[in-house]
Amino acid sequence: MSTLNLINSSSSALVSRTSLSSSASNFNYNTKLTTNSIILPLPNRRATFPGGKIRAVGSVTEAVELEETTSTEEPPSIDFAFVNSVLLPDGSLDIHTRSACGGQKLRDIMLDTNIELYGPNARPLLNCGGGGTCGTCIVEVVQGKELLSLRTDKEKEILYKKPKTWRLACQTTVGKPDSRGEVVIQQLPEWKAHEWSYER
Repeated sequence: MSTLNLINSSSSALVSRTSLSSSASNFNYNTKLTTNSIILPLPNRRATFPGGKIRAVGSVTEAVELEETTSTEEPPSIDFAFVNSVLLPDGSLDIHTRSACGGQKLRDIMLDTNIELYGPNARPLLNCGGGGTCGTCIVEVVQGKELLSLRTDKEKEILYKKPKTWRLACQTTVGKPDSRGEVVIQQLPEWKAHEWSYER
């Protein structure tokens, strides 16, 4: 059953036909409209609209259909591939894939999705907690640098003699909320025990 929302053009009052369902059997749809007001039967009260001008703005079924068509599309997200600094016992790369919404700090994405950021010897007191002063959250951006924010002054200071692809995860914002794309990150590049290359 569809719900018809009515708006009075002079007072913008909203009346829903479903609120009238209990008294719908008593409602006369052929009632003549007066120029001064329209009185609709409501349970235990009367709604009066001056001017007698009512216009329909839409129905709930239209909104539900619109919601169904938009829900079939996937929300915007960025796909991540995190490469561990140590190979697996069989000699292959240890890669963890994740997906996250853009507009967040890379540090938060890694910590929220259980990706190793500080290494096996990390302790809560050995890092600055995202302040950009300790330099313990260094990552290497292998692919997707166009989705990342520019280096901050803190990054430029701490990573002065490091490769341009190295970033501080706590200072790096990944995309915007509506961004899509793919980012490949090398974890703990200073501890990397192997060489590998990324091929599309």
